Amino acid sequence: MSSTKNEGDGDVFVLDDDANVRETLSAILERAGYSSICFANEVALLQAMRRSHPVCVFLDIMLPGRSGLEILKDLAEYSVPVVVISGHGNVQMVVDAMKGGAVDFIEKPFTGEQIVSRVKKFVKEYSPGYGEPLKARLSSLNVPGRAPLSLREREVMEQIASGLSSKEAGLVLGISSRTVEDHQANVMRKLGLRNRAELIIAVLKIRE
Repeated sequence: MSSTKNEGDGDVFVLDDDANVRETLSAILERAGYSSICFANEVALLQAMRRSHPVCVFLDIMLPGRSGLEILKDLAEYSVPVVVISGHGNVQMVVDAMKGGAVDFIEKPFTGEQIVSRVKKFVKEYSPGYGEPLKARLSSLNVPGRAPLSLREREVMEQIASGLSSKEAGLVLGISSRTVEDHQANVMRKLGLRNRAELIIAVLKIRE
């Protein structure tokens, strides 16, 4: 376990078995003014959770022994935002992580801006008086100022968020996989999403 104490908005816990990732996250958080406490194994993390209440937890999903998805279940009782990180993300993994209680999913390699923006967002959304926490329902799939989604684009979005591949979604909808991919690209452009993981996260939050 390593710790970086700095004047900031509270502790951020990091669980990752890769020392380089822990050091990188610690440096990013320190520069942003947060205190980082890093753990190499779940036992130390869960012991610390019983004594302290971090503002956010970054959890590697691919760990030796118990997986990050299993550890997510243990963290659920603490009502703290958990961001899952992984270097081997896929559609099903994103779906499982979000359904398991994660508030976001970041693929490695990540940027400092991605990490800091998440912490700032969740510190605000989980603070007293803010209203509903992060998983507040979105009122619409459409975003003001952007072109509205067509019915077919909504259908494609739902199928992809269910964990289907482009080919599988095409079979369900009666269209080609290439057409599915074209609709998916349009959805991502209209909603300002960068990748399939963000698309899945958006749909799962709307469903809640």
